[in-house]
Amino acid sequence: MSFTQLVLNVVRFTWYSSPTSCRRFCTSQSVMVSRHTHSKRIEGLDKNVWVAFTSVAADPSIINLGQGCPDIPPPSYVKEALAKAASVDRMNQYTRGFGHPSLVKALSQVYGTVYGRQVDPLKEILVTVGGYGSLFSTLQGLVDEGDEVIIVEPFFDCYVPMVRLAGAKPVLIPLRPKSGKKTVSSADWCLDPDELSAKFSSKTKAIIINTPNNPIGKVFTRDELQMIADLCIKHDTLCFSDEVYEWLVYKGHHHVKIATLPGMWDRTITIGSAGKTFSVTGWKLGWSIGPEHLIKHLQTVMQNTLYTCPTPLQEAVAQALLLNYKLMGQPECYFSSLAEELEGKRDRLAAILQEAGMTPVIPEGGYFMLVDVTPLNQDLSHMGEDEAYDYKFVRWMIKEKKLAAIPVTAFVGEESKEQFEKYIRFCFIKEDSTLEAAGNILKNWRKV
Repeated sequence: MSFTQLVLNVVRFTWYSSPTSCRRFCTSQSVMVSRHTHSKRIEGLDKNVWVAFTSVAADPSIINLGQGCPDIPPPSYVKEALAKAASVDRMNQYTRGFGHPSLVKALSQVYGTVYGRQVDPLKEILVTVGGYGSLFSTLQGLVDEGDEVIIVEPFFDCYVPMVRLAGAKPVLIPLRPKSGKKTVSSADWCLDPDELSAKFSSKTKAIIINTPNNPIGKVFTRDELQMIADLCIKHDTLCFSDEVYEWLVYKGHHHVKIATLPGMWDRTITIGSAGKTFSVTGWKLGWSIGPEHLIKHLQTVMQNTLYTCPTPLQEAVAQALLLNYKLMGQPECYFSSLAEELEGKRDRLAAILQEAGMTPVIPEGGYFMLVDVTPLNQDLSHMGEDEAYDYKFVRWMIKEKKLAAIPVTAFVGEESKEQFEKYIRFCFIKEDSTLEAAGNILKNWRKV
C-alpha cells in the first residue's frame, strides 16, 4: 500500500467513524473557508498605517505627534452651534441627501467669493462624510475600470487604495528636491515637467493633486498648477484637487485653486473639509465642489451608498461658515487666524528638532512637518529587514523615546521608498503643553 493510499484510508475511517453532527460541522467549516473570503477588489488593501501606529501610540505615556488629530479646542461658537442645532427636534431627522440646505448655501457664499464666480448650492456642491467620502464619491462616480489616475507622491495614503477600488491603475510621480539644493522648505520639492508630461497617456482619466500637501506641506505655486492644468487640457483629463488644508497657508505663500485657472473649472472636482477648517476632525464632514455635469455623478454614488450626513453637524458647520464669511479679510476670521497660531507652533517644533540633530523640512502650509532623521545615524539593524527604515525608526522611537510620529513611506509607492525612508512626519496642531512635552524628549535625545 502506498503512503498516499494509507493517508486516504485513515481519512475515510476518521470521517465515517465520526458522529454525524461533527461531519456536518466540518463540512460547514470547509465551505466557509473555501467560499467566504475577501472580494478581489480589496486584495492587498488590508494594510493601513493608521491601524498600525495609532494603536501603538495609544499609551497615555506616549507623546503623540503622529496622527493629524488636533488637541487644541475648536472655536467655542462651533460647539455652541452644534448644541443649539441638536436641541431643535427637526434637526435630529434626515436632511437633504446631497447636503443640508443651510450648509450648501453657506458653502456657495464662501466659495463663490473664493472662486470669483457663482456656485450653485444644489447642483455644484455635494456634502459627504469627510474628505474621504468626497474622494470616494469622485473616484467611484467618474473613474472606470482600466483607466489610469496620476497621483503625486508623497500622497495621502487612501488615494492608491481608492483608485484600485474603482478598478483603475495608479500612476505615481514623486516630488523631487531641487537639484544641488539642500531642502530646508517644502518649496524645495518640485515636479519634473518632462517626467510629469510622460505620465499622461490615452488611458489617463484624472490626476489627483493635494495642495497644501500632506505630508510635505508644499503649497503648489500658480506656475506649477498652470503646468498641470496645461497637461490636463491637452490630454482632456480631469483633476481631483484635495484642498482640505486650503486655509492653513503661512506667511509669504498663497493658496491658488487650480479650478480658477483658465479652462479648469469644467474638469475639476475640489475637495474640502469641515474637520480641517474648524479643527473638528471627529465630525467627519467634507464636500466636493465642481461643475454640475461632474457633481451629478458623485451625487449618484452618494444616494446609493451613504445617502446623507448628520443633520445637526451640517447645521453647526453652516453657522460657523456664515459667521466667518462675514469676517473674511479681518484678523479675527478663523480661516486666517488658525494659520497664524499654527505658524508659531511650526517654528517652535522646527527649532527643537534642529537642536536634536534632525533636519526639518519647513512646511508652507498644512499642519505636518517632514523630518529627515539621517543625521542621527541610528542603527536599527537589530530590527530585521522586513520593513522600511522609517517604519522601524518610528517603532523604535515610540518604544525607546515615548514619542510617536508617522513613517513617510506609507505615503509613497514601492519605487520611491528609498527616496523617502529616512523621513518621518510630525503633526504640530497641538496644545503648547503637548509640544513642550515633545520638546523635552527631543532636547534630551542624545542622553542615554
